[in-house]
Amino acid sequence: MRTYLLPIAALLAGGALHAAELARITVTNDLDQARPSETIAIPWSEINRALPGALIQKIAVKDSKGNLLPYQVSNVKPRAKDPQGIGVAYGELYFQHSFAAGEKQASFTVEKTETVTQPFAAKTFARYVPERLDDFAWENDHVGHRTYGPALGAPDTAGVGKEVLVTSGLDIWFKRVNYPIVDRWYNKGHDHYHHDEGEGMDMYNVGKSRGAGGTGVWDGKQLYVGRNYAAWKVLANGPIRSVFELSYDSWDAAGAKVSEVKRFTVDAGQDFDTMDSTFTFSGPSQLTVAVGLNKKPADKNQNEKIAVGRDGVALTQWVTQDTKGAFGIAIVLPTATGTAEDPLNELILAPVESGKPLRYYIGAAWDRAGHVKTAAEWQEKVKLQAARAAHPLKATVAP
Repeated sequence: MRTYLLPIAALLAGGALHAAELARITVTNDLDQARPSETIAIPWSEINRALPGALIQKIAVKDSKGNLLPYQVSNVKPRAKDPQGIGVAYGELYFQHSFAAGEKQASFTVEKTETVTQPFAAKTFARYVPERLDDFAWENDHVGHRTYGPALGAPDTAGVGKEVLVTSGLDIWFKRVNYPIVDRWYNKGHDHYHHDEGEGMDMYNVGKSRGAGGTGVWDGKQLYVGRNYAAWKVLANGPIRSVFELSYDSWDAAGAKVSEVKRFTVDAGQDFDTMDSTFTFSGPSQLTVAVGLNKKPADKNQNEKIAVGRDGVALTQWVTQDTKGAFGIAIVLPTATGTAEDPLNELILAPVESGKPLRYYIGAAWDRAGHVKTAAEWQEKVKLQAARAAHPLKATVAP
């Protein structure tokens, strides 16, 4: 039997697993609150030990009542090549479970099947968007986001009126439907996705701010930020979890040359994405990184009222608009040491070392989407996210 924390695939207990036609997974939870739509990540190497020869297209994942569960197998952490085609080179198995309040344990099985399992409906999606000046967009069944690439940041050298925006800030697309909309909205064009035509809208303001969760280096007085992302890489793409990386070229931060790679983990059924930002620099042993929220996030021509919350590991906003509803934005930063602000942004701060990832969570919700209706409900969502981060699930796999 092997034990590890989720979603990290580190093994905590040894022991050989023997061949079986059934792999049994037990997940334990030490949080009393309900935990909806938790993604359970199991290293495929553990499934392969318990269920040798299992293939991703010929398995069934079931809960303790025998219900079939949607699942995904990634290649984020490939174990090895698989010249014999026996399923040893996959990365991780993903499926979801909603823990009820007080539910401390849940059991699942993975079984081989004779028939091919058809793909499941996608609830997460991410892609590079070359047709819109190198945007990169992502979404789950609750909310969408995008950020900006090299083509948008390039000067209009031809003088044709090309849009130019230099920012590493993150945007929000507020959805009111649970199906994917990224491709449809880009096909509709810029003039349409800025209006709610029944599916939601892009009404969040980024400009040169950090938007909703962009980063920079803080020297105590000034924020030093990079440009638009320089390169992208998709590592997994639904239906349950999408993972991708954006790389940012180095910039000057008060004399230190700093570069950044952000890894985004986007799970179905969640208001928050998991961010792992790795900064590389030389010279100082530590830098202070700021994660920011735009001080003026409301749509154009909306008189906004903004309630800002600064509560330990969380920085939150609840924004009320004249005619386009209210929305909540939040950053949860478990290693936060304080807050700050500059002319454009509310900031939450944490120390980083070169080459070591900083984990934080960015969240958003629109009252017209139905997941959150009030500022108080949004604060409860933020508190739950902080609690989930502090209490990871644990799992064991056995034949």
